[in-house]
Amino acid sequence: MRREGRALSFEEAANLLNRDVGTIAKTVQWLREKNLVEVEVRTSNLVSLGSEGQIYSADGLPERRLIEMLSEAGGVASIDELKKSLGEDVFQIGLIWAKKNQWINIESTGPQKSVKLIHYPGETSEEKLLKHLRERGVVEFEDLGEDLKKACMNLKTRQSVINIDEVKRYYVRLTDKALQIPEGELHIQEVTRLTKDMLTSGSWRQYRFSRFDISAPSKPIYAGKRHPLQRLIKIVKEIFVEMGFEEIRGPIVELAFWNFDALFQPQDHPARDMHDTFYLNYPSTGQLPENLVERIKDAHETGGSTGSLGWRYRWRREEADKLVLRTHTTATTIRYLAEHPDPPVKVFSVDRIYRNEKVDWKHLAEFHQIEGIVMDKNVCFRDLIGLIKEFYSRLGLKDVRFRPSYFPYTEPSAEAIVYLREKNTWLELIGMGIFRPEVTQPLNVKYPVLAWGGGLERLALALYNLEDIRTFYMNDLRWIRSIPSTYLDKKIGLS
Repeated sequence: MRREGRALSFEEAANLLNRDVGTIAKTVQWLREKNLVEVEVRTSNLVSLGSEGQIYSADGLPERRLIEMLSEAGGVASIDELKKSLGEDVFQIGLIWAKKNQWINIESTGPQKSVKLIHYPGETSEEKLLKHLRERGVVEFEDLGEDLKKACMNLKTRQSVINIDEVKRYYVRLTDKALQIPEGELHIQEVTRLTKDMLTSGSWRQYRFSRFDISAPSKPIYAGKRHPLQRLIKIVKEIFVEMGFEEIRGPIVELAFWNFDALFQPQDHPARDMHDTFYLNYPSTGQLPENLVERIKDAHETGGSTGSLGWRYRWRREEADKLVLRTHTTATTIRYLAEHPDPPVKVFSVDRIYRNEKVDWKHLAEFHQIEGIVMDKNVCFRDLIGLIKEFYSRLGLKDVRFRPSYFPYTEPSAEAIVYLREKNTWLELIGMGIFRPEVTQPLNVKYPVLAWGGGLERLALALYNLEDIRTFYMNDLRWIRSIPSTYLDKKIGLS
Protein backbone atom coordinates (compact mmCIF):
# COMPACT_ATOMS: atom_id res chain seq x y z
CA MET A 1 0.00 0.00 0.00
CA ARG A 2 1.25 3.48 -0.83
CA ARG A 3 2.53 5.52 2.09
CA GLU A 4 0.92 8.67 0.70
CA GLY A 5 -1.71 9.62 -1.87
CA ARG A 6 -5.39 9.01 -2.40
CA ALA A 7 -7.52 6.40 -0.62
CA LEU A 8 -7.70 2.98 -2.26
CA SER A 9 -10.86 0.93 -2.61
CA PHE A 10 -10.70 -2.64 -1.34
CA GLU A 11 -10.97 -3.81 -4.97
CA GLU A 12 -8.06 -1.61 -6.10
CA ALA A 13 -5.91 -2.81 -3.20
CA ALA A 14 -6.75 -6.43 -4.05
CA ASN A 15 -5.63 -5.90 -7.67
CA LEU A 16 -2.39 -4.17 -6.65
CA LEU A 17 -1.45 -6.88 -4.14
CA ASN A 18 -2.83 -9.80 -6.20
CA ARG A 19 -5.08 -10.89 -3.34
CA ASP A 20 -8.82 -11.41 -3.02
CA VAL A 21 -11.08 -8.74 -1.51
CA GLY A 22 -11.81 -10.87 1.54
CA THR A 23 -8.09 -11.00 2.45
CA ILE A 24 -7.82 -7.21 2.03
CA ALA A 25 -10.86 -6.68 4.26
CA LYS A 26 -9.36 -8.82 7.04
CA THR A 27 -5.99 -7.06 6.73
CA VAL A 28 -7.59 -3.62 6.84
CA GLN A 29 -9.59 -4.58 9.93
CA TRP A 30 -6.40 -5.67 11.68
CA LEU A 31 -4.60 -2.43 10.73
CA ARG A 32 -7.61 -0.40 11.79
CA GLU A 33 -7.54 -1.88 15.29
CA LYS A 34 -3.97 -0.59 15.56
CA ASN A 35 -5.02 2.85 14.31
CA LEU A 36 -2.79 2.46 11.24
CA VAL A 37 -5.52 2.95 8.61
CA GLU A 38 -8.82 4.74 8.26
CA VAL A 39 -11.80 3.24 6.44
CA GLU A 40 -14.25 5.38 4.53
CA VAL A 41 -17.58 4.11 3.24
CA ARG A 42 -18.80 5.71 0.02
CA THR A 43 -22.26 5.12 -1.35
CA SER A 44 -22.90 5.20 -5.08
CA ASN A 45 -25.85 4.39 -7.31
CA LEU A 46 -25.40 2.01 -10.24
CA VAL A 47 -27.70 2.45 -13.23
CA SER A 48 -28.50 -0.46 -15.59
CA LEU A 49 -31.18 -1.43 -18.08
CA GLY A 50 -34.30 -3.19 -16.83
CA SER A 51 -36.25 -5.83 -18.76
CA GLU A 52 -38.27 -3.24 -20.71
CA GLY A 53 -35.17 -1.07 -21.11
CA GLN A 54 -33.39 -3.89 -22.93
CA ILE A 55 -36.22 -3.91 -25.48
CA TYR A 56 -36.48 -0.12 -25.74
CA SER A 57 -32.73 0.32 -26.21
CA ALA A 58 -32.89 -1.99 -29.23
CA ASP A 59 -36.31 -1.14 -30.73
CA GLY A 60 -36.77 2.43 -29.52
CA LEU A 61 -39.05 3.96 -26.90
CA PRO A 62 -42.78 3.42 -27.59
CA GLU A 63 -43.36 7.16 -27.99
CA ARG A 64 -40.54 7.39 -30.55
CA ARG A 65 -41.92 4.45 -32.51
CA LEU A 66 -45.36 6.08 -32.45
CA ILE A 67 -44.22 9.44 -33.85
CA GLU A 68 -41.99 7.73 -36.43
CA MET A 69 -45.02 5.83 -37.69
CA LEU A 70 -47.05 9.06 -37.74
CA SER A 71 -44.26 10.80 -39.68
CA GLU A 72 -44.20 7.99 -42.26
CA ALA A 73 -48.00 8.22 -42.55
CA GLY A 74 -47.86 11.95 -43.34
CA GLY A 75 -48.43 13.16 -39.80
CA VAL A 76 -51.89 11.68 -39.14
CA ALA A 77 -53.13 8.11 -38.61
CA SER A 78 -56.18 6.50 -37.06
CA ILE A 79 -55.92 4.91 -33.63
CA ASP A 80 -56.97 1.52 -35.07
CA GLU A 81 -54.16 1.63 -37.66
CA LEU A 82 -51.57 2.50 -35.03
CA LYS A 83 -52.76 -0.22 -32.67
CA LYS A 84 -52.59 -2.79 -35.45
CA SER A 85 -49.07 -1.76 -36.48
CA LEU A 86 -47.52 -1.22 -33.06
CA GLY A 87 -49.48 -3.66 -30.92
CA GLU A 88 -51.84 -2.75 -28.08
CA ASP A 89 -49.23 -2.39 -25.32
CA VAL A 90 -46.66 -0.38 -27.30
CA PHE A 91 -49.38 1.90 -28.66
CA GLN A 92 -50.91 2.63 -25.25
CA ILE A 93 -47.53 3.39 -23.63
CA GLY A 94 -46.37 5.45 -26.59
CA LEU A 95 -49.63 7.43 -26.66
CA ILE A 96 -49.37 8.35 -22.97
CA TRP A 97 -45.77 9.59 -23.18
CA ALA A 98 -46.04 11.27 -26.58
CA LYS A 99 -49.09 13.17 -25.30
CA LYS A 100 -47.27 14.10 -22.09
CA ASN A 101 -44.30 15.37 -24.13
CA GLN A 102 -46.70 17.42 -26.29
CA TRP A 103 -45.60 15.67 -29.47
CA ILE A 104 -49.11 14.67 -30.58
CA ASN A 105 -52.78 15.64 -30.47
CA ILE A 106 -55.76 13.31 -30.51
CA GLU A 107 -58.46 14.41 -32.93
CA SER A 108 -61.94 13.18 -33.78
CA THR A 109 -62.69 12.67 -37.48
CA GLY A 110 -66.27 11.50 -37.64
CA PRO A 111 -66.81 8.20 -35.79
CA GLN A 112 -63.08 7.50 -35.66
CA LYS A 113 -60.35 9.06 -33.58
CA SER A 114 -56.96 9.81 -35.05
CA VAL A 115 -53.55 10.88 -33.76
CA LYS A 116 -51.84 13.94 -35.25
CA LEU A 117 -48.09 14.64 -35.04
CA ILE A 118 -47.43 18.25 -33.92
CA HIS A 119 -43.75 18.04 -32.97
CA TYR A 120 -40.97 15.68 -34.09
CA PRO A 121 -38.07 16.07 -31.62
CA GLY A 122 -34.44 15.13 -32.06
CA GLU A 123 -32.78 12.52 -29.85
CA THR A 124 -34.03 12.96 -26.28
CA SER A 125 -32.00 12.66 -23.09
CA GLU A 126 -33.89 9.43 -22.29
CA GLU A 127 -32.85 7.94 -25.62
CA LYS A 128 -29.25 9.04 -25.09
CA LEU A 129 -29.28 7.36 -21.69
CA LEU A 130 -30.66 4.07 -23.06
CA LYS A 131 -28.00 4.11 -25.79
CA HIS A 132 -25.28 4.85 -23.21
CA LEU A 133 -26.44 1.99 -20.96
CA ARG A 134 -26.65 -0.42 -23.90
CA GLU A 135 -23.00 0.37 -24.75
CA ARG A 136 -21.63 0.51 -21.20
CA GLY A 137 -23.84 -1.99 -19.34
CA VAL A 138 -23.64 -0.38 -15.90
CA VAL A 139 -22.74 3.23 -15.04
CA GLU A 140 -22.57 5.27 -11.86
CA PHE A 141 -25.38 7.78 -11.49
CA GLU A 142 -22.98 10.31 -9.97
CA ASP A 143 -20.79 10.24 -13.12
CA LEU A 144 -23.64 11.20 -15.44
CA GLY A 145 -24.29 14.70 -16.72
CA GLU A 146 -27.23 16.68 -15.41
CA ASP A 147 -29.38 15.92 -18.48
CA LEU A 148 -28.80 12.16 -18.15
CA LYS A 149 -29.42 12.32 -14.40
CA LYS A 150 -32.78 13.93 -15.11
CA ALA A 151 -33.46 11.27 -17.75
CA CYS A 152 -32.72 8.59 -15.12
CA MET A 153 -35.32 10.05 -12.80
CA ASN A 154 -37.87 10.18 -15.63
CA LEU A 155 -37.26 6.58 -16.74
CA LYS A 156 -37.25 5.34 -13.15
CA THR A 157 -40.96 6.19 -12.97
CA ARG A 158 -41.64 3.77 -15.82
CA GLN A 159 -42.09 0.04 -15.32
CA SER A 160 -38.84 -2.00 -15.58
CA VAL A 161 -37.02 0.43 -17.91
CA ILE A 162 -33.95 1.08 -15.75
CA ASN A 163 -32.62 -0.19 -12.42
CA ILE A 164 -30.90 2.11 -9.94
CA ASP A 165 -29.14 0.06 -7.26
CA GLU A 166 -27.41 1.59 -4.26
CA VAL A 167 -24.00 0.03 -3.54
CA LYS A 168 -21.44 0.68 -0.83
CA ARG A 169 -17.70 0.71 -1.47
CA TYR A 170 -15.00 0.69 1.19
CA TYR A 171 -11.86 2.84 0.86
CA VAL A 172 -8.72 2.67 3.02
CA ARG A 173 -6.16 5.39 3.77
CA LEU A 174 -3.03 5.42 5.97
CA THR A 175 -3.29 7.38 9.23
CA ASP A 176 -0.66 9.85 10.47
CA LYS A 177 0.51 7.18 12.91
CA ALA A 178 1.22 4.76 10.04
CA LEU A 179 3.08 7.42 8.03
CA GLN A 180 5.40 8.03 10.99
CA ILE A 181 6.50 4.35 11.28
CA PRO A 182 10.16 3.94 10.22
CA GLU A 183 10.61 2.01 6.99
CA GLY A 184 12.58 -0.78 8.68
CA GLU A 185 9.79 -1.65 11.09
CA LEU A 186 7.34 -2.31 8.28
CA HIS A 187 8.87 -5.73 7.54
CA ILE A 188 8.12 -7.55 10.82
CA GLN A 189 6.63 -10.86 9.75
CA GLU A 190 3.19 -11.75 11.04
CA VAL A 191 1.26 -14.91 10.15
CA THR A 192 -2.35 -16.05 10.50
CA ARG A 193 -1.86 -19.82 10.56
CA LEU A 194 0.21 -22.22 12.66
CA THR A 195 1.54 -25.05 10.48
CA LYS A 196 2.96 -28.52 11.20
CA ASP A 197 6.40 -27.45 9.92
CA MET A 198 6.48 -24.51 12.34
CA LEU A 199 5.81 -26.85 15.25
CA THR A 200 8.38 -29.50 14.30
CA SER A 201 11.15 -26.97 13.56
CA GLY A 202 10.34 -24.60 16.39
CA SER A 203 10.28 -21.68 13.94
CA TRP A 204 6.89 -20.58 15.28
CA ARG A 205 8.83 -18.65 17.95
CA GLN A 206 10.11 -16.27 15.26
CA TYR A 207 6.67 -15.14 14.15
CA ARG A 208 3.97 -12.85 15.45
CA PHE A 209 0.47 -14.33 15.13
CA SER A 210 -2.52 -12.25 14.05
CA ARG A 211 -5.66 -11.99 16.10
CA PHE A 212 -8.84 -13.05 14.34
CA ASP A 213 -11.84 -10.71 14.26
CA ILE A 214 -15.03 -12.55 13.32
CA SER A 215 -16.82 -9.23 12.77
CA ALA A 216 -14.42 -8.12 10.02
CA PRO A 217 -16.09 -7.58 6.60
CA SER A 218 -15.63 -10.36 4.10
CA LYS A 219 -16.75 -11.23 0.59
CA PRO A 220 -20.31 -12.65 0.58
CA ILE A 221 -20.73 -16.34 -0.21
CA TYR A 222 -23.78 -17.39 -2.21
CA ALA A 223 -24.62 -20.97 -1.31
CA GLY A 224 -26.59 -23.18 -3.67
CA LYS A 225 -30.38 -23.06 -3.22
CA ARG A 226 -33.61 -23.68 -5.11
CA HIS A 227 -34.79 -21.09 -7.61
CA PRO A 228 -37.56 -19.02 -5.96
CA LEU A 229 -40.17 -20.36 -8.39
CA GLN A 230 -39.06 -23.96 -7.81
CA ARG A 231 -39.27 -23.35 -4.06
CA LEU A 232 -42.92 -22.31 -4.45
CA ILE A 233 -43.66 -25.37 -6.61
CA LYS A 234 -42.19 -27.60 -3.91
CA ILE A 235 -44.29 -25.94 -1.21
CA VAL A 236 -47.49 -26.20 -3.28
CA LYS A 237 -46.89 -29.90 -3.88
CA GLU A 238 -46.18 -30.52 -0.19
CA ILE A 239 -49.44 -28.77 0.78
CA PHE A 240 -51.49 -30.92 -1.61
CA VAL A 241 -49.84 -34.11 -0.32
CA GLU A 242 -50.52 -33.03 3.28
CA MET A 243 -54.19 -32.56 2.31
CA GLY A 244 -54.36 -36.15 1.05
CA PHE A 245 -53.87 -35.61 -2.69
CA GLU A 246 -51.83 -37.72 -5.12
CA GLU A 247 -49.72 -36.06 -7.82
CA ILE A 248 -50.30 -36.98 -11.48
CA ARG A 249 -48.32 -36.13 -14.62
CA GLY A 250 -49.26 -36.10 -18.29
CA PRO A 251 -47.73 -35.50 -21.74
CA ILE A 252 -46.81 -31.99 -22.88
CA VAL A 253 -47.76 -32.86 -26.48
CA GLU A 254 -51.44 -33.67 -26.25
CA LEU A 255 -54.35 -34.64 -28.50
CA ALA A 256 -56.86 -31.86 -29.12
CA PHE A 257 -59.35 -34.56 -28.10
CA TRP A 258 -58.12 -34.51 -24.48
CA ASN A 259 -57.19 -30.83 -24.44
CA PHE A 260 -60.57 -29.61 -25.78
CA ASP A 261 -63.16 -32.17 -26.91
CA ALA A 262 -63.25 -34.36 -23.80
CA LEU A 263 -63.83 -31.14 -21.84
CA PHE A 264 -66.93 -30.29 -23.89
CA GLN A 265 -65.18 -27.38 -25.58
CA PRO A 266 -66.75 -26.90 -29.03
CA GLN A 267 -64.56 -27.25 -32.08
CA ASP A 268 -65.30 -23.67 -33.18
CA HIS A 269 -64.27 -22.19 -29.80
CA PRO A 270 -61.85 -19.21 -30.20
CA ALA A 271 -59.30 -20.82 -27.85
CA ARG A 272 -58.73 -23.54 -30.47
CA ASP A 273 -57.53 -21.04 -33.09
CA MET A 274 -53.82 -20.99 -33.97
CA HIS A 275 -53.40 -17.51 -32.51
CA ASP A 276 -54.20 -18.98 -29.07
CA THR A 277 -52.84 -22.54 -29.33
CA PHE A 278 -49.58 -24.09 -30.57
CA TYR A 279 -50.29 -26.89 -33.10
CA LEU A 280 -47.60 -29.38 -34.16
CA ASN A 281 -46.51 -29.56 -37.81
CA TYR A 282 -44.91 -33.00 -37.59
CA PRO A 283 -46.39 -35.25 -36.50
CA SER A 284 -49.60 -33.26 -36.84
CA THR A 285 -52.07 -35.93 -35.69
CA GLY A 286 -52.31 -38.71 -33.13
CA GLN A 287 -54.42 -41.79 -32.31
CA LEU A 288 -57.84 -41.14 -30.75
CA PRO A 289 -59.18 -43.37 -27.93
CA GLU A 290 -61.80 -45.18 -30.05
CA ASN A 291 -63.80 -46.40 -27.04
CA LEU A 292 -64.67 -42.79 -26.19
CA VAL A 293 -64.96 -41.13 -29.61
CA GLU A 294 -68.67 -41.84 -30.23
CA ARG A 295 -69.69 -40.82 -26.70
CA ILE A 296 -67.80 -37.51 -26.94
CA LYS A 297 -69.23 -36.94 -30.45
CA ASP A 298 -72.80 -37.48 -29.17
CA ALA A 299 -72.23 -35.15 -26.21
CA HIS A 300 -71.11 -32.38 -28.57
CA GLU A 301 -73.77 -32.86 -31.22
CA THR A 302 -76.92 -33.71 -29.21
CA GLY A 303 -75.92 -33.85 -25.53
CA GLY A 304 -76.08 -37.66 -25.59
CA SER A 305 -77.90 -39.06 -22.57
CA THR A 306 -77.12 -36.05 -20.37
CA GLY A 307 -80.39 -34.19 -21.00
CA SER A 308 -78.44 -31.39 -22.66
CA LEU A 309 -78.89 -30.23 -26.26
CA GLY A 310 -75.13 -30.27 -26.79
CA TRP A 311 -73.58 -27.67 -29.06
CA ARG A 312 -75.79 -28.69 -32.01
CA TYR A 313 -73.11 -28.86 -34.70
CA ARG A 314 -71.34 -31.60 -36.67
CA TRP A 315 -68.37 -32.90 -34.63
CA ARG A 316 -65.31 -33.76 -36.75
CA ARG A 317 -62.67 -36.30 -35.67
CA GLU A 318 -60.04 -34.62 -37.91
CA GLU A 319 -60.16 -31.66 -35.50
CA ALA A 320 -59.94 -33.89 -32.45
CA ASP A 321 -56.90 -35.91 -33.58
CA LYS A 322 -54.65 -32.84 -34.03
CA LEU A 323 -51.59 -32.63 -31.77
CA VAL A 324 -51.09 -29.50 -29.66
CA LEU A 325 -48.87 -28.26 -26.89
CA ARG A 326 -51.32 -28.58 -24.01
CA THR A 327 -52.95 -25.29 -23.07
CA HIS A 328 -53.90 -26.44 -19.58
CA THR A 329 -53.18 -29.36 -17.29
CA THR A 330 -56.90 -30.17 -17.27
CA ALA A 331 -55.98 -32.37 -20.24
CA THR A 332 -53.94 -34.47 -17.82
CA THR A 333 -56.79 -34.48 -15.31
CA ILE A 334 -59.41 -35.64 -17.80
CA ARG A 335 -57.10 -38.40 -19.07
CA TYR A 336 -56.69 -39.65 -15.51
CA LEU A 337 -60.43 -39.45 -14.85
CA ALA A 338 -61.16 -41.52 -17.97
CA GLU A 339 -58.82 -44.23 -16.65
CA HIS A 340 -60.16 -44.01 -13.06
CA PRO A 341 -63.95 -43.53 -13.26
CA ASP A 342 -64.68 -44.99 -9.81
CA PRO A 343 -64.52 -42.99 -6.58
CA PRO A 344 -62.72 -41.82 -4.63
CA VAL A 345 -60.33 -39.73 -6.76
CA LYS A 346 -58.24 -36.94 -5.23
CA VAL A 347 -55.36 -35.84 -7.46
CA PHE A 348 -53.40 -32.70 -8.39
CA SER A 349 -50.88 -31.54 -10.98
CA VAL A 350 -48.36 -28.68 -11.07
CA ASP A 351 -46.86 -28.62 -14.52
CA ARG A 352 -46.00 -26.58 -17.62
CA ILE A 353 -48.53 -25.42 -20.17
CA TYR A 354 -48.25 -23.42 -23.40
CA ARG A 355 -50.32 -20.60 -24.89
CA ASN A 356 -49.68 -18.58 -28.05
CA GLU A 357 -49.39 -15.33 -26.04
CA LYS A 358 -47.42 -12.20 -26.72
CA VAL A 359 -44.86 -12.07 -23.91
CA ASP A 360 -45.06 -8.98 -21.69
CA TRP A 361 -45.00 -8.08 -17.98
CA LYS A 362 -48.08 -10.19 -17.23
CA HIS A 363 -48.12 -12.85 -20.01
CA LEU A 364 -45.83 -15.76 -20.93
CA ALA A 365 -46.00 -18.32 -23.73
CA GLU A 366 -44.85 -21.07 -21.33
CA PHE A 367 -45.83 -21.14 -17.68
CA HIS A 368 -47.08 -23.41 -14.90
CA GLN A 369 -50.61 -24.32 -13.88
CA ILE A 370 -51.91 -25.64 -10.56
CA GLU A 371 -54.69 -28.16 -11.23
CA GLY A 372 -56.70 -30.53 -9.08
CA ILE A 373 -59.89 -32.62 -8.88
CA VAL A 374 -61.87 -34.45 -6.22
CA MET A 375 -64.44 -37.09 -7.22
CA ASP A 376 -66.57 -38.89 -4.65
CA LYS A 377 -70.17 -39.92 -3.96
CA ASN A 378 -71.37 -37.04 -1.82
CA VAL A 379 -69.08 -34.09 -2.59
CA CYS A 380 -70.65 -30.72 -3.44
CA PHE A 381 -69.74 -27.12 -4.28
CA ARG A 382 -69.47 -26.25 -0.59
CA ASP A 383 -66.71 -28.87 -0.25
CA LEU A 384 -64.87 -27.21 -3.15
CA ILE A 385 -65.06 -23.77 -1.50
CA GLY A 386 -63.74 -25.18 1.78
CA LEU A 387 -60.93 -27.04 0.03
CA ILE A 388 -59.77 -23.92 -1.86
CA LYS A 389 -59.91 -21.79 1.29
CA GLU A 390 -57.83 -24.35 3.17
CA PHE A 391 -55.25 -24.55 0.36
CA TYR A 392 -54.69 -20.80 0.21
CA SER A 393 -54.71 -20.40 3.98
CA ARG A 394 -51.73 -22.77 4.11
CA LEU A 395 -49.97 -20.35 1.74
CA GLY A 396 -50.61 -17.48 4.15
CA LEU A 397 -53.53 -16.08 2.11
CA LYS A 398 -56.41 -15.98 4.56
CA ASP A 399 -58.85 -13.59 2.86
CA VAL A 400 -60.42 -15.61 0.03
CA ARG A 401 -63.66 -14.76 -1.76
CA PHE A 402 -65.57 -16.37 -4.60
CA ARG A 403 -67.53 -14.84 -7.46
CA PRO A 404 -69.65 -16.49 -10.18
CA SER A 405 -67.97 -17.17 -13.51
CA TYR A 406 -68.32 -19.25 -16.69
CA PHE A 407 -66.21 -22.10 -18.09
CA PRO A 408 -67.29 -24.47 -20.92
CA TYR A 409 -66.74 -27.60 -18.86
CA THR A 410 -67.98 -26.73 -15.33
CA GLU A 411 -71.36 -25.74 -13.88
CA PRO A 412 -71.68 -24.10 -11.44
CA SER A 413 -68.44 -22.18 -11.98
CA ALA A 414 -66.63 -19.57 -9.93
CA GLU A 415 -63.37 -17.65 -9.58
CA ALA A 416 -61.39 -17.49 -6.35
CA ILE A 417 -59.90 -14.10 -5.48
CA VAL A 418 -57.60 -13.34 -2.55
CA TYR A 419 -56.87 -10.11 -0.72
CA LEU A 420 -53.23 -8.97 -0.74
CA ARG A 421 -52.67 -6.86 2.36
CA GLU A 422 -49.30 -5.53 1.20
CA LYS A 423 -50.83 -4.12 -2.00
CA ASN A 424 -54.31 -3.39 -0.63
CA THR A 425 -55.93 -5.12 -3.60
CA TRP A 426 -57.84 -8.26 -4.64
CA LEU A 427 -56.22 -10.70 -7.06
CA GLU A 428 -57.91 -13.42 -9.15
CA LEU A 429 -55.99 -16.68 -8.83
CA ILE A 430 -58.01 -19.69 -10.05
CA GLY A 431 -61.13 -20.85 -11.85
CA MET A 432 -63.17 -23.63 -10.26
CA GLY A 433 -66.42 -25.56 -10.56
CA ILE A 434 -68.09 -28.96 -10.90
CA PHE A 435 -67.59 -30.83 -14.18
CA ARG A 436 -70.71 -30.80 -16.36
CA PRO A 437 -72.51 -34.08 -17.13
CA GLU A 438 -71.41 -33.62 -20.78
CA VAL A 439 -67.83 -34.07 -19.50
CA THR A 440 -68.28 -36.86 -16.97
CA GLN A 441 -70.99 -39.12 -18.44
CA PRO A 442 -69.07 -40.04 -21.64
CA LEU A 443 -66.23 -41.20 -19.36
CA ASN A 444 -68.62 -43.38 -17.28
CA VAL A 445 -68.05 -41.16 -14.24
CA LYS A 446 -71.25 -41.27 -12.19
CA TYR A 447 -70.40 -38.95 -9.30
CA PRO A 448 -69.64 -35.21 -8.91
CA VAL A 449 -66.15 -34.04 -9.85
CA LEU A 450 -64.85 -30.89 -8.14
CA ALA A 451 -62.22 -29.17 -10.31
CA TRP A 452 -60.02 -26.09 -10.18
CA GLY A 453 -57.00 -24.64 -11.98
CA GLY A 454 -54.93 -21.47 -12.13
CA GLY A 455 -51.57 -20.01 -13.02
CA LEU A 456 -48.71 -20.63 -10.62
CA GLU A 457 -46.72 -17.57 -11.75
CA ARG A 458 -49.59 -15.24 -10.84
CA LEU A 459 -49.54 -16.68 -7.32
CA ALA A 460 -45.74 -16.31 -7.26
CA LEU A 461 -46.00 -12.62 -8.22
CA ALA A 462 -48.22 -12.04 -5.20
CA LEU A 463 -46.06 -13.99 -2.74
CA TYR A 464 -42.77 -12.45 -3.93
CA ASN A 465 -44.33 -8.97 -4.25
CA LEU A 466 -43.25 -8.56 -7.90
CA GLU A 467 -44.82 -6.66 -10.80
CA ASP A 468 -43.23 -8.37 -13.83
CA ILE A 469 -43.86 -12.09 -14.46
CA ARG A 470 -40.72 -12.30 -16.63
CA THR A 471 -38.55 -11.80 -13.52
CA PHE A 472 -38.78 -15.54 -12.78
CA TYR A 473 -37.15 -16.46 -16.12
CA MET A 474 -34.54 -13.71 -16.63
CA ASN A 475 -31.86 -15.51 -14.56
CA ASP A 476 -31.00 -12.22 -12.84
CA LEU A 477 -28.50 -13.39 -10.22
CA ARG A 478 -28.88 -10.16 -8.27
CA TRP A 479 -32.57 -10.84 -7.73
CA ILE A 480 -32.14 -14.57 -7.11
CA ARG A 481 -29.40 -13.94 -4.54
CA SER A 482 -31.51 -11.27 -2.85
CA ILE A 483 -34.24 -13.82 -2.01
CA PRO A 484 -33.29 -15.84 1.10
CA SER A 485 -33.95 -19.56 0.83
CA THR A 486 -36.33 -19.23 3.82
CA TYR A 487 -38.22 -16.22 2.39
CA LEU A 488 -41.40 -18.10 1.46
CA ASP A 489 -41.33 -20.25 4.60
CA LYS A 490 -41.37 -17.13 6.79
CA LYS A 491 -43.91 -15.32 4.63
CA ILE A 492 -46.49 -18.08 4.75
CA GLY A 493 -45.69 -19.14 8.30
CA LEU A 494 -43.86 -22.44 7.74
CA SER A 495 -40.99 -21.36 10.00
